[in-house]
Amino acid sequence: MGDAAFPGAGRRTRSSQRQLRDHRCRTLAARHLPHHRNEPPRSRYRRNALTPIMLIFLDRFFNMLAGEIDQYLVLPLLYHFGWMQWEELSFDWALICVYGLFAVIVTYAVCWPLEALFPIERWDDRKAVVTDAFYTILNRVGVLPVVSFLLFYQVQVWVNGFVVDHGYIPPTLETLIPPLLGHPVITFIAYALILDCADYWRHRLSHSYRSWYALHALHHAQRQMSFWSDDRNHLLDDLVAAIWFGIVGLAIGIPPLQFPLLFLFMRFIESLSHANIKLSFGWLGDRLIVSPRFHRLHHGLRAAGRNSCNYGAVFPIWDIVFGTADFSAEYPPTGDRRAPESMATGGYIAQQLGGLQFFLEQWRQPAKARRSS
Repeated sequence: MGDAAFPGAGRRTRSSQRQLRDHRCRTLAARHLPHHRNEPPRSRYRRNALTPIMLIFLDRFFNMLAGEIDQYLVLPLLYHFGWMQWEELSFDWALICVYGLFAVIVTYAVCWPLEALFPIERWDDRKAVVTDAFYTILNRVGVLPVVSFLLFYQVQVWVNGFVVDHGYIPPTLETLIPPLLGHPVITFIAYALILDCADYWRHRLSHSYRSWYALHALHHAQRQMSFWSDDRNHLLDDLVAAIWFGIVGLAIGIPPLQFPLLFLFMRFIESLSHANIKLSFGWLGDRLIVSPRFHRLHHGLRAAGRNSCNYGAVFPIWDIVFGTADFSAEYPPTGDRRAPESMATGGYIAQQLGGLQFFLEQWRQPAKARRSS
């Protein structure tokens, strides 16, 4: 896998023979000119004989689509507003949105029919679900991925440069565990397990401190939980998660978009686990992959706050190992009675402001009182 802070970093080269300038006299790279139809698509996989054909096909297709969006939409906008200093990142922005849109389409195509056929609950008023759908579009296709990219790109480049200058080369799992070399599927699973373990502890800690949980309570306040609810989070809680995974990525060498299908897989399972579907995967399946029934127990009214269970997002193994698994055959009502009503039924802005107010209320309490349910 690549050693750059982002797979796109250093990928493009400028041509001294084909240069344009924008209205601020900045040089436009040759890639901004129309590409030849036979030019091979950019790839984010270092291909070998063992790379699954499906991954190669999807990789090429998404790169081609992102290239078209970049060339005919993103770059013209950057040029028009004089923001060409971001042109080297524009392709990555487009690719993030392409993968996000693909994830939303696949999730909707799978989960919506299942929710219609096998619902746990039926709702007459779906206003709260519409708000959750807005969260999903904003988080996966909208401006938030771009803003996150802008905020963390320079930070990650600086951190990587700093540690390299001090003699530390960020590893990859393949260098840490040499037998993984040449086995992309096993490597894929290993990365997924490690990332899920990291998320397990982030999630569990967010339930351990009242001030932190006050932010996370926005996610738990939903009484009409559906597959759209996965992205229902407070912006500050998302910021903590981004920093958390940035540190994990630096430790095990998995930059954003290095394994795009890994993130698609994990996000799909997370969305499915929130779905309003009366579904379990059986005795064995529920112990291999988080099912809607398994995760609904985590969102149940009795499990809100510190006394919760089933923190794993994708794999129940971490709940099993650390003693927080609950495999009860129940589909309890969801929500958090202690959360302000605005966090449950308000619109996007009302929920964000309500979460911030709830956080400040909990933070002002004495330090000893913050560690409780």
